[in-house]
Amino acid sequence: MIYKFLVGSEESENFKLEIKIDSEDTFMRLRNTILDASGYSKEQMDSFYICDDDWHKEKEVTVMDMGSDSDEDVWIMDDTPLDELLDEEGQKLKFVFDYMTERYFYMVLKETIPGKSLHDPLCTRKEGKAPKETTDYEEPAKPVAKIPDATIEDLGEEFYGDESFNEDELGDLDEYDGGDDGLNA
Repeated sequence: MIYKFLVGSEESENFKLEIKIDSEDTFMRLRNTILDASGYSKEQMDSFYICDDDWHKEKEVTVMDMGSDSDEDVWIMDDTPLDELLDEEGQKLKFVFDYMTERYFYMVLKETIPGKSLHDPLCTRKEGKAPKETTDYEEPAKPVAKIPDATIEDLGEEFYGDESFNEDELGDLDEYDGGDDGLNA
């Protein structure tokens, strides 16, 4: 079966790729096809994330095993065929190509073509210009105002808080479960 992916970027709205690849091919071959079509290096750390319908990350497929100690499954691009994790049209993915700033391409499995196969993946359509591969961190440093040195005596008693502090006001921190802190998005 052939998978047809549409690839886009929020940073460069006119940039679009269409990739056709055999469903039994690996995520690594899909990665390399996207990087080649975008003009990006293959030396960076990157990952695919299988997403739900609202683009929330569910499963990660990485370039290499990062030594995770968790009980979660670990999928490595070279070892994972696409059809192991993808099986229906409309599935959404993110391809994080800049790990440091979480920049990514969004992808949709637009079509499955049964009864056909491809030996090598193909970029069958490319529009626009890909966003810069990495963010330039060499911004001019802003001058920092000198803060005068202070001693504990200079800070006074108010630095340590109000004398009427009541530890019971914090509640039971042992019951804190983390809640939805947005880190799983």
